[in-house]
Amino acid sequence: MTGPLAASHTDGGAPAAFVEKRPLQHFVAPEKPSLVGLTRAALAAALGAVGVPERQRRMRVQQIWHWLYVRGARDFEAMTTLSKELRTVLAQQYTLARPEIAAEQISVDGTRKWLLRLPGEIDGRPHEVECVYIPETDRGTLCISSQVGCTLNCTFCHTGTQRLVRNLTPGEIVGQVVLARDRLNDWERAAAPTGQDEKRLVSNVVMMGMGEPLYNFEAVRDGLSVVADGDGLSLSKRRITLSTSGVVPNIARAGAEIGSMLAISLHAVTDELRDQLVPLNRKYPLRELLDACRHYPGASNARRITFEYVMLKGINDSLADARALVRLIKGIPAKINLIPFNPWPGTRYECSEWEQIERFSEVVFDAGYASPVRTPRGRDILAACGQLKSATEKLSASERLALRAMAMTD
Repeated sequence: MTGPLAASHTDGGAPAAFVEKRPLQHFVAPEKPSLVGLTRAALAAALGAVGVPERQRRMRVQQIWHWLYVRGARDFEAMTTLSKELRTVLAQQYTLARPEIAAEQISVDGTRKWLLRLPGEIDGRPHEVECVYIPETDRGTLCISSQVGCTLNCTFCHTGTQRLVRNLTPGEIVGQVVLARDRLNDWERAAAPTGQDEKRLVSNVVMMGMGEPLYNFEAVRDGLSVVADGDGLSLSKRRITLSTSGVVPNIARAGAEIGSMLAISLHAVTDELRDQLVPLNRKYPLRELLDACRHYPGASNARRITFEYVMLKGINDSLADARALVRLIKGIPAKINLIPFNPWPGTRYECSEWEQIERFSEVVFDAGYASPVRTPRGRDILAACGQLKSATEKLSASERLALRAMAMTD
């Protein structure tokens, strides 16, 4: 083997073994927890805890749900369909807090990246994740995170170089969507009487940010159930995509319990190479992964599985690789997302030449599969695919304060 992978990054030239990172910490709820992101059942339980009679809870849940996810209420006083007494009691015990924006960056192409501060700290630094909004002519896609850091150590991914600090809660997952709608004034747009609700800016959600969603299954499931609820944020499950590097035991479960669109971070057509690029492959090799895809609940030509394939120069971008990819996914309702590699500080990989990406795409397309090439977005602010990392850890205190000030002004 030649090229970047010939050099060892482990021991004596051996390929990277799969080492599942364990959370360094667990979430500790603040003294006054937020109601944002609770399932209906959990919200009903929270109301019961402050004395709301059982016979009233279903109605109160529906009222609060409307204020949170249709009106975008940020404090209990706005919830005028609740009695003043109940609003006061709720404010004493709970908040409607979203993740805090620590910094905001806006790319030359309009992509926005938010560094979000969450409860907790480690080594004197706060828990932080990144969330990215990508505006397009026909949609607005929000890329959200599921973990502080990442369970995995994919060698081409900047996020994978971080420690896994902890899993996000359902509230922190939903909170990213709510916060983005706050920041983009999407609540007002949805409520406009001029039909603007069809043009809301956050129209799609992808779980492709920091972390491996299927290693935080229950929180992801519960959070996405809130995002998809038809009486609230109301994002169709066909507009929600969960991306996994291949946690095989939870793929069928995701189809049954979450029901979103599925994306697989594939990136290689042989176990030998994928062991290097995605060390999780050593635990769940290609045969098992593709078998899980063939049996994914609901997969069809109308609900195709997306295979993500990062284009690495001289590594996985040959026409032989393209033909092998076609053979590999035969029989699976699929499309191939070709992703030009997005560089990050310290990486040893290079992006394939554009002409080679186009030739690769033609082979896949001629075999009958859609093979769009994902246009890199937000590269200048390290917001593109594979670039997410809490980069502000390296900034000075004054630089962090400046970015925070920018985030708080329009």
